[in-house]
Amino acid sequence: MPEVIEMPKLSDTMEEGGIASWLKKEGDFVEDGEALLEIETDKATMEYQSPEEGILLKIIVQAGQTTNLNSPIALIGEKDEKYDLDEILAKHTKASSTPEKSEATPTPTPTPTPTPTPTNPVTGSVATLPGKQQSRAPGERIKSSPLARKVAKAKGLDISTIRGSGPGGRVILSDVEHVNPIMPMQMPSPGFGSIANHEPTVVPVSMMRKTIAKRLHAAKNEAPHFYLTVSANMTNLLEWRKSLNNNKTKDEQIKVSVNDLIVFAAAKALCKHPEVNASWEDTSIRQYHDVHMAVAVAVQDGLITPVVKFANSKGVREIAAESKELVKKAREGQLKPEEYAGGTFTISNLGMMGIEEFTAIINPPQSAILAIGATIPTPWVNEDGDIAAQPRMKMTMSCDHRVIDGALGATYLQTLVSFLENPLMMMA
Repeated sequence: MPEVIEMPKLSDTMEEGGIASWLKKEGDFVEDGEALLEIETDKATMEYQSPEEGILLKIIVQAGQTTNLNSPIALIGEKDEKYDLDEILAKHTKASSTPEKSEATPTPTPTPTPTPTPTNPVTGSVATLPGKQQSRAPGERIKSSPLARKVAKAKGLDISTIRGSGPGGRVILSDVEHVNPIMPMQMPSPGFGSIANHEPTVVPVSMMRKTIAKRLHAAKNEAPHFYLTVSANMTNLLEWRKSLNNNKTKDEQIKVSVNDLIVFAAAKALCKHPEVNASWEDTSIRQYHDVHMAVAVAVQDGLITPVVKFANSKGVREIAAESKELVKKAREGQLKPEEYAGGTFTISNLGMMGIEEFTAIINPPQSAILAIGATIPTPWVNEDGDIAAQPRMKMTMSCDHRVIDGALGATYLQTLVSFLENPLMMMA
């Protein structure tokens, strides 16, 4: 009997997987541990190594299709081995069903195909978002997954103009989904006051976007949120950052960002208040004495939070180097599951985009998330009663009231503000 290869679970939040491409074709010999296919998860596109050695007898789920976890995707066996596919699928379904709930036979589910959008009637071309076009030399081979090509064709896109974020510049599904074709221009009709009929663009939902929607909807409904906002005078912190970057050695190539310093300060403050660095567990509260700082990063499919592990025991430059590497991997879709799992507290910074203040949704099972705004010159009454312009930054912490009460959250933020305004206090 051939060995059944099932759709693996490659991330904690993965509920289904898409076949980006098969790296082997039917009839090929596959070694144990050899790359067999590329799978699109809710987080990234990842290679999957074969758990068996033998001949790839049958590809059950084709490239461009999605299927549930543990559903059969291929058969591996001996050369010219005979098998009954229906019998194998029936046995697999029977083995995976339970008396309480019987699941239907796993059937590959085609990825929804978006409505084709016409090209621009003025130029006759299809436009992509700024920064997403890619110039290629004539005749250059375009690396792309079958699923990406299928969706690009449905959207009327020239895949050679899309910049790939996959391995080696490979164009993957998420790259195509973030290119918006220009809607056809509607010429006004002769009638006075008539309204042009613009058809909506239907955008397929990626697995990452589905997961974001599901997890944050649950978090907002289950965790009773409340919000605390403070502002900090960033004068001394900005001076410290300037000094760090001006005095780095030849071997220290990484520049320290304001966000790196906030991660450093927030981790130090959490050591003073481990009750905030905690999670709700229904009958108990788990408090963490190590700070694994999750940092929200915007990627093409939405948002991911790579984690700086043991941030409380690392220096500023070490945090800066690790953060830069994690952000790079996140945007290239190359994060490993262990690099975005296990966070105990999250920082989301939109200050670099000019956002002055915002609130964020807690990332379960954490009990708090800190939303960072822009540093803005602000008139402020100082200790002497004089009005002076200060570079001030607003921060809003979203708290899970099951774990954090108002006074506890306020005390943590007081400590954090004192660290940001007087960096030397963090060294004590």
